[in-house]
Amino acid sequence: MALKRTLAVAAVLALSALGMTACGGDDDSSSGGDVTMELWQNSTTGPGKAFWEKTVADFQNAHPNVKIKLSSIQNEDLDGKLQTALNSGSAPDIFLQRGGGKMAAMVEAGQLKDITDGITAESKQAVGEAALKTGQVDGKAYAVPVSILPGGLWYSQDLFKKAGVTTPPATLDDLNAAVAKLKAAGTPIALGAKDAWPAAHWFYFFALRACSQATLDATAKSKTFDDPCWTKAGEQLKAFSDTKPFNEGFLTTSAQQGAGSSAGLVANHKASMELMGAWDPGVIASLTKDTKPLPDLGFFPFPSVPGGQGDPAAVMGGTDGYSCAKDAPKECTDFLNYILTKDVQVGFYKGFNSLPVNKEAQAAVTEPYLKAVLDAYNKAPYVSQWLDTLYGQNVGNALNVGVVNLLAGKGDVAGIIQAVNDAAKKG
Repeated sequence: MALKRTLAVAAVLALSALGMTACGGDDDSSSGGDVTMELWQNSTTGPGKAFWEKTVADFQNAHPNVKIKLSSIQNEDLDGKLQTALNSGSAPDIFLQRGGGKMAAMVEAGQLKDITDGITAESKQAVGEAALKTGQVDGKAYAVPVSILPGGLWYSQDLFKKAGVTTPPATLDDLNAAVAKLKAAGTPIALGAKDAWPAAHWFYFFALRACSQATLDATAKSKTFDDPCWTKAGEQLKAFSDTKPFNEGFLTTSAQQGAGSSAGLVANHKASMELMGAWDPGVIASLTKDTKPLPDLGFFPFPSVPGGQGDPAAVMGGTDGYSCAKDAPKECTDFLNYILTKDVQVGFYKGFNSLPVNKEAQAAVTEPYLKAVLDAYNKAPYVSQWLDTLYGQNVGNALNVGVVNLLAGKGDVAGIIQAVNDAAKKG
């Protein structure tokens, strides 16, 4: 998966509207000569990595003067390595873009290429204006989206049925009741808190229900977490965590690496569900015993929570995208247009088991769980970006660590609020 862009994007619109040298060369035009670029992406194994290898090879075949060096970097390592590369002037030409405050900071630092004039009419038609806005800051484009990635709960239909949970939880009371039944039969919820951000997702979604859209918007600008809804969200998470719904050892469990990760626990029926973005089906598929999609995988949106100011149908998530470094050659923009084409986007969907942003490619989606994601996305009155992405790296990191400390019993809700406010003051 709202940069200095709007925090809440109308979901219906999002889907219906829906140089010469690599790493910092200073020539914006190749003048028809040979061009070498470097691409950083975060799929290190399986069909996702194979998708990028094929996409790069196909683009090179169509552009004989272009050579792209593909680097596959573990997701949890990518942001730190990328920021270091950007700050040192050795950034790759093309790279995964998270968006939000992280992207806005890159724009402010002059580290991204303005690709506004390079996005073709064909790309605009294929993706739609609302989706393309997710890559804009102050009306200028600095990234293109490649996938729609709203979050929610991914679950084993077989394990739910075995435990006597006949319908997906729609309310917090429903979720608590389901957890009680699932606990009697095994582990209700997988959580990879070792990586911090998956644990923080739980706070994000409680905040999405507790805080109004106006508060989320205002906080994105002020970076001040003084509205009582933030404390309420933390208290609700603490109460939920006290029911012990998560896997044993969740604090030392990774999110996506190996069969023992939270995604691996769901993939191998060792846990019944996990809260994650819409990239999760592909990760789960890569960790099943036969490395194929989990046959009984299902999806339901985060439940409604009583007493909140947020709309119970609001969705959190975003779009994964790709940017060009400031001094990348013009062929970088050509590549970004290429990855928005229908056939490449269908390949993306098949490689990642994730929703493509190209509207025609969405017709290829057959899985009921992905259709359920689209349905929730279409019905949502607004979509909030992931909070750690929206509020920038400093605030986001403080938020993530604060939530882990809360779940570990090493901190409290007031500590989360204090930590994010302190981080905001540091910029």
